[in-house]
Amino acid sequence: MRTMKGGFTVSVTTSSALKGAIQLGIGYTVGNLTSKPDRDVLMQDFYVVESVFLPSEGSNLTPAHHYPDFRFKTYAPLAFRYFRELFGIKPDDYLYSICNEPLIELSNPGASGSLFYLTSDDEFIIKTVQHKEAEFLQKLLPGYYMNLNQNPRTLLPKFYGLYCIQSGGVNIRLVVMNNVLPRSVKMNYKYDLKGSTYKRRASRKEREKACPVYKDLDFQDMHEGLYFDADTYNALMKTLQRDCLVLESFKIMDYSLLLAVHVLDQSPKEGSEPGQAVGDGKRPVAQRVLYSTAMESIQGDGKAAEAHTTDDTMGGIPAKSHKEENLLIFLGIIDILQSYRFIKKLEHSWKALVYDGDSVSVHRPGFYANRFLKFMSTSVFRKTLTIRFSPSKRTRTSIPALKSSSQEILSSQKEEEERRQSLGGARSLASLDGQGRPPVLLTHPSLCLSLSVTLSLSVSLSLSLFRSLSLSLSLCE
Repeated sequence: MRTMKGGFTVSVTTSSALKGAIQLGIGYTVGNLTSKPDRDVLMQDFYVVESVFLPSEGSNLTPAHHYPDFRFKTYAPLAFRYFRELFGIKPDDYLYSICNEPLIELSNPGASGSLFYLTSDDEFIIKTVQHKEAEFLQKLLPGYYMNLNQNPRTLLPKFYGLYCIQSGGVNIRLVVMNNVLPRSVKMNYKYDLKGSTYKRRASRKEREKACPVYKDLDFQDMHEGLYFDADTYNALMKTLQRDCLVLESFKIMDYSLLLAVHVLDQSPKEGSEPGQAVGDGKRPVAQRVLYSTAMESIQGDGKAAEAHTTDDTMGGIPAKSHKEENLLIFLGIIDILQSYRFIKKLEHSWKALVYDGDSVSVHRPGFYANRFLKFMSTSVFRKTLTIRFSPSKRTRTSIPALKSSSQEILSSQKEEEERRQSLGGARSLASLDGQGRPPVLLTHPSLCLSLSVTLSLSVSLSLSLFRSLSLSLSLCE
């Protein structure tokens, strides 16, 4: 039995053979890279393609295996080695994640028809791509290299390897990327957001799934925005703006923001998928790749030391719903291997004749980026009002103490006044003013309490200042 997946033919009965060939091929090529000396990446390195034939009976260079004979191609091996080093991925860790345990096949999350495999430790996603996408990624590598050198913290996909398996006349192209959604955290909502409105609602079939992926109109129906503190909101929008500028410069459009929401008020382990990472003592359960989680991707260099994901948040970004629910947000930009080619221009022109041209998904890269950012900054992500405009928790909880302090001050002032009267040393009100003018009397009770609160909070006032203000407080009586 054979079926079409993403533009190429895959034998359903050889799924385990495909996963085994992926692990064997990556293990062989990455192992061989360790013998090559480290050096700067040159322009020609982006266009190198290395190929090795792995027969089932083995050879002088390759091990024997139980899968059909296949050829394994590695694109730009030195360039991708540099990318992995930039993200802190050591060769041994890369091989351990991909080759140590069987790959987990995921259900298709979108309409691309691609196959998705996840490593058992939750680190990497392996996705099958079409020939045009693989070709576009290879052309993109020099610019991708330049962008990562300037901004390693990005919500764009992090590409760690590009490969091709040839077997039985079939070419299966694969890209290894970072995993955006940890399986150990239940995602209560998932969204694929583009900022457009044309047919941007999940289908009935999608809604019937256990964990459907909703779209833009669904988000507007279900949420009134996700609220972040000012610093987090600014960091997130700055990262999105920078990433969209990069995508626009590469003439890329039709990308999406994959957004997942975990409600913290519910059980964190409820509904977690089977086979979640549990660890074996050799490496931490939490993700270790630098800048691979949502929180790490948006943080600036000044917060690099804080970018750890060993706690229960798994790198999610804290947020609140309009219902004041505590949330964790996981997100990343996906499907960036779509350039504004001639066929896409024709698609947009045809849809624009029938529908509102500004609402359709396919659009000019510049317009697409601006619409995408506007939707994210106004409809999806919002800035929480700071608590400076309401009484702080510290002030509210200090009122009883302030009242007690004010009573003690007033009591001592009363005793001092009685002592002065008994000695005949009480002064007239007129004598208190150097020019003979009567002072302003504080007669309103709220003003008296306000002055008492001010005195209690000013712990650094000297004794002389307390005495000078004592008489004013005594007048309030």
